[in-house]
Amino acid sequence: MRREDLRNIAIIAHVDHGKTTLVDALLKQTGAFEVRQDGPTEQVLDANDLERERGITILAKCTSVRWKNTTINIVDTPGHADFGSEVERILKMVDGALLLVDAVEGPMPQTRFVLRKALALGLHPIVVINKMDREHAKPNEALDRVFSLFIDLGATDPQLDFPIVYASGREGWASLTTDPGPDVTPLLDTIVKAVPAPAVDPTKPLQMLVTMLDYNNYVGRIGIGRVVNGAIKKAEQVGLIKPSGEQFNGKVARLEKFYGLERREVDFASAGDVVAVAGLPEIHVGDTVTSAENPEALPPLEIDEPTLSMEIMVNNSPFAGREGRFVTGRHLRDRLLREKEVNVGLKVEALEGEGHFKISGRGELHLSILIETMRREGYELAVARPEVIFKETPEGLQEPMEYLVVDIPTDFQGTVIESMGRRNATMVNMAPEGTTRTRLEYQIASRALMGFKSELMTTTKGMGLMHHAFHGYGPKGPDPGLRAQGVFVAKETGRTTGYALASLQEHAQMFLGPGVDVYEGMVVGLADTDNDFVVNPCKAKAMSNMRSKASDEAIDLTPPHIMTLEQALEFIDNTELVEATPQSIRLRKKILNASFRRRDDKRREQESD
Repeated sequence: MRREDLRNIAIIAHVDHGKTTLVDALLKQTGAFEVRQDGPTEQVLDANDLERERGITILAKCTSVRWKNTTINIVDTPGHADFGSEVERILKMVDGALLLVDAVEGPMPQTRFVLRKALALGLHPIVVINKMDREHAKPNEALDRVFSLFIDLGATDPQLDFPIVYASGREGWASLTTDPGPDVTPLLDTIVKAVPAPAVDPTKPLQMLVTMLDYNNYVGRIGIGRVVNGAIKKAEQVGLIKPSGEQFNGKVARLEKFYGLERREVDFASAGDVVAVAGLPEIHVGDTVTSAENPEALPPLEIDEPTLSMEIMVNNSPFAGREGRFVTGRHLRDRLLREKEVNVGLKVEALEGEGHFKISGRGELHLSILIETMRREGYELAVARPEVIFKETPEGLQEPMEYLVVDIPTDFQGTVIESMGRRNATMVNMAPEGTTRTRLEYQIASRALMGFKSELMTTTKGMGLMHHAFHGYGPKGPDPGLRAQGVFVAKETGRTTGYALASLQEHAQMFLGPGVDVYEGMVVGLADTDNDFVVNPCKAKAMSNMRSKASDEAIDLTPPHIMTLEQALEFIDNTELVEATPQSIRLRKKILNASFRRRDDKRREQESD
């Protein structure tokens, strides 16, 4: 039988195509969200500080709206492919998917990624051409490209017969034509009409697949998921089956459903409902909550394997412990194991040595968000350069490949094409975007893509856009070239002076301004040549009792290039580390002493010979 009073739907799209803003419009239309003086007025589901700063969704969120006689459970998913493990889990909870596409940009790499997952699970899609209020909107062209994408991904005939809605999430309207409407009523009606009601069998024993985790200081770990069969009651005894087959029994201490922006406690939930269950301390993502008398597991979640790894370790620099509260190996281990419980796309492996770990994930953003979150929580750590994870196959060694889309001013296309050639990228498509811009599409190895973003920004004077998503595995190609330029490395511990930086900036791009504490072995600038130089940025002006016009002139310093965490991870080479603390991002050499570094370089040269 089907529950006609319920619809479960996920909103999927490329990053920054307006998913969370559209959810705002749905919440306001149904009265589930009112603007409060002390609360956020937009992107209300993005409660995380990092999400608000970056304007992206990192963690999937559940909400619910009541429309006429139907409850619509909505799940807002991340658009970035690095958080694909979140999307894969969430799509198991729903029966339909709202595919949002920008009316100007059309389908992008992550659109392909999330749509492939939705179609493979047999979900019923609704295509929403969003951002219709943008200048130069091309809804018909975007729709044609969406249809071509569906065919490329092998959509079935029912999936190809998708409903189309035109919308502007920011202006709060939706329409079945390209003309603006008064509100989002057409979209809500389309969801109720086109998304199938959940198929349920209330006579079967309880089965619920845990797809998300939350934590509360009072009730402990909370499992969130959809009740597939049967019913669940507060205070009843239930079973818990791990993917490994291990079983536990426990009692439902608290049962909650989603109502608008909050969860409310309920006594009973039946098949089709999305609920939060507390009282089972062993609960994890992928577990099945089942009947204690007739335990039966659901098929486990299948998560794509990680494609990128990096080593993280205890911060052992001379400034260790100055800024952070959690600085030991035990602190790092406990935090990583806690993250692993909720972040199913993450793998954590202990390496030889105290406080030395290897973390593996779906991409640079996936891992850098974890490190950024940890440093904001008060952790200090050192991070090595990211490395791709190769795969052994009968055809030989294979490496992860990315599908890259670059949108640039036409004047710079020659330089960008040349750069892509150096990185052994294969061009898939090239098309004009209006009269002044060009869109280039490539397949490129993940290794070769590292460091390209900063190069693109420099080449196109900040006007280039790039998006990429995991494409698959391909034969291992040639190793990408090393960083073309060397670095300036601090000679001693001290505080930088304007006098020293004024002479150094003639031969390098400096990363620090005056009055900054540095230590021996810290990277302070990017050299003009391909060699590393040991310099003294702390050199003070010699005292003299003579006065001259030249010595009294004001020093003219170029503003330093301050790197973000992602830029620093892309910049460093295999001999360097990023030191991440709550207040600072520093670059340093792995071996701080210059004499020891020279000795290590000679040893590696002899080994390579």
